[in-house]
Amino acid sequence: MMRVIGLTGGIGSGKSQVSAILKDLGVPVIDADALTHACQTRGQPVWAAIWQQFGWSILGPNGEILRRKLGFLVFHDEDARKKLNQLVHPSVRALMAQGLDVFRRQGQLLAVLDVPLLIEGGLHKMVDEVWVVYADLTQQLSRIMERDHVDVTEAERRIGAQMPLDQKLSYAQVVIDNRGTLDELKDVVTQLWHKAQDRAKPDDG
Repeated sequence: MMRVIGLTGGIGSGKSQVSAILKDLGVPVIDADALTHACQTRGQPVWAAIWQQFGWSILGPNGEILRRKLGFLVFHDEDARKKLNQLVHPSVRALMAQGLDVFRRQGQLLAVLDVPLLIEGGLHKMVDEVWVVYADLTQQLSRIMERDHVDVTEAERRIGAQMPLDQKLSYAQVVIDNRGTLDELKDVVTQLWHKAQDRAKPDDG
């Protein structure tokens, strides 16, 4: 039976880096963010629902959703964030389930679900173990400011919109410390993956 690892972390913790390392190792990864983007492309039912909910202001000249603008809107309005999640999450969950079914039919022993809101959305109950990527608050703020081109107040707001990272650690079977260098992170993730493969091997005895 295929084991599923749920990968998550706080915003700015470096979860995407870990996911990229796993993909480079050939790991079967289902990326919830990528599925979300696919659902939100012009012409998709989720795209239409978002447009109807939030109006023309969140669409660019080509009709595609302006993700940065939509993100800014929902980070400042909890009700808007809840409405967006209600529109997006069912479709993304269905696609994740389909992806896992494909991996099972391929005979994979392990797969990774890369989900930012794994715990908040209750998806940790669907996986066999939870991996949480950890960084300290200063690093989170710095990464968010650099990536999203926002000031420290906005970065703090975005961190505050999610479950505190320290709280997520209580759900983790594995904690990935991302307070060091990228090379150190690659070494840690590679070792963790090899250990996970060993645990997933069928017991011949």
